[in-house]
Amino acid sequence: MANVWLLSLLSVFVVSVISLVGVAALKMSDKKLKSLLLFLISFSAGALLGDTFIHLLPEVFGEGESLLLISVLVLVGIIISFMIEKLIFWHHCHLPSNKKHHHPFAYINLIGDLVHNFIDGVIIAGAYLVSVPVGISTTIAVMLHEIPQEIGDFGVLIYAGFSRARAIAMNFLVSLSAVAGAILALFLSSRVDGIVFYLVPLAAGNFLYLSLTDLLPEIHKETKLGQSIMQLLFLMLGIVVMAALLLLE
Repeated sequence: MANVWLLSLLSVFVVSVISLVGVAALKMSDKKLKSLLLFLISFSAGALLGDTFIHLLPEVFGEGESLLLISVLVLVGIIISFMIEKLIFWHHCHLPSNKKHHHPFAYINLIGDLVHNFIDGVIIAGAYLVSVPVGISTTIAVMLHEIPQEIGDFGVLIYAGFSRARAIAMNFLVSLSAVAGAILALFLSSRVDGIVFYLVPLAAGNFLYLSLTDLLPEIHKETKLGQSIMQLLFLMLGIVVMAALLLLE
């Protein structure tokens, strides 16, 4: 169990450090950044789908529990993700931004990011409770999803009037909520029997929602044939990487 705690906390800390990736985006042109993000998003979508169908769901199906209950929990995971996203984007602000006025949406974005990272921490810890290989594959999937998301979050804060230093600090502090999520999941696992069985399908539902409603629609915004083919290849590459991690098992 001590090994699970160490690996879980180390993984969520590494995921939190990814919040600093937005700094690198400042040095890139808008055109180059947009092109890179489209490929990252494609790769991320493939990784999330691959982790769901190659690692997470086979683990819970293999436990011999009720298939109907597993399916219901996956649906619950999707619904919870939908509700959280609805709450995050409930408010809008149309005021111009300057150094003295920060868009309220920037703070809503930070709150949403905090909740999202907390859930990531719960998911990663839950995956390590299943097995180390599943924990590693889930951590990688979360990391790949976090890179384009953190670049976007950093851009939102800069646009809203935050200085670069403040945007970096706020993004990093909020990302640490993943550590709290992991600690909560690990704490509950020692007190609630069978909690892993519930966490893994919920995580699968979350990954399905993120990949199918957030990431793939972004990919469809690019209609050029060459770019579309590259996106498909990166999507498949994400799935292949998750399949290759089966070698760890």
